Amino acid sequence: MLTRDVEHQILELVQKRPCTIQEVAQTLGRNWRTADKYVERIAQESGLIATRTFRKGSRGALKVVYWNALDKQTGSAYQQRLLNRILIGRQKEDFSSFDIYQFVPEETREALVLDDESKADPCEMLRRAGEQLLSLSGNLSWLDLYPKAWDCIEELARRHVSIKVLTRVDVTSAEKTERLLAINERVGWDAIAIRHAEHPLRAIIIDDRLVSIKEVLSPSLSPYKELSHKMIIFYRISDHDWVVWMQKVFWHLWEQSIDAQMRIDALKALTKTN
Repeated sequence: MLTRDVEHQILELVQKRPCTIQEVAQTLGRNWRTADKYVERIAQESGLIATRTFRKGSRGALKVVYWNALDKQTGSAYQQRLLNRILIGRQKEDFSSFDIYQFVPEETREALVLDDESKADPCEMLRRAGEQLLSLSGNLSWLDLYPKAWDCIEELARRHVSIKVLTRVDVTSAEKTERLLAINERVGWDAIAIRHAEHPLRAIIIDDRLVSIKEVLSPSLSPYKELSHKMIIFYRISDHDWVVWMQKVFWHLWEQSIDAQMRIDALKALTKTN
């Protein structure tokens, strides 16, 4: 059983240096399969560690566990500046996603510019997920815009794709939050986890392969008042280093967030009081 003590042992070991699953197993006094199961669970639920398999498919395959948490002391100077701005931001207007996009190598980025957000097809992106989907949302309003996305998300859950959502859980999103969590009962496992956080990013991270970040430029917002019409831009990034960095940003925010169910219970109590 993965207890807090066992989890702490694994995290303490991996934080010191990358190690193999066999080394984790020896430290815990468990077999390889059990250690691997524990490591994968911690990786999926916290993002603090990650794994990589060398010589995959061969008899000499080697699975290594490494520390994956975002460290403000590492990374480039501009990544540190970007992180600081993301952490202090609360609304999407507080941060321009183009500031990430500009640093990505040309051959691993593309941008889709629309004048009507309903023309986008999020299911095309969602269905690419094979193991994990990380979502950074405002208040889940995009699900109202794309009703078919509900079926796409449930389809992913049935395919055993782990889904983590960071969003603002309040009176505007509580119903949608509960509807998403209800998918877990239908698929028979905890596929979807949601936490409350206020942040400026509107993004989807697919496995460790792809990031799609949305930015809205509207004449109604003071920085863009000279625009003649509203622009919706989807920045798509496939550069491995930047995808990994975005994953680390997500997990950094996740670690400081609040469980959605706790928020929903408090909101319901507030409604009863009134």
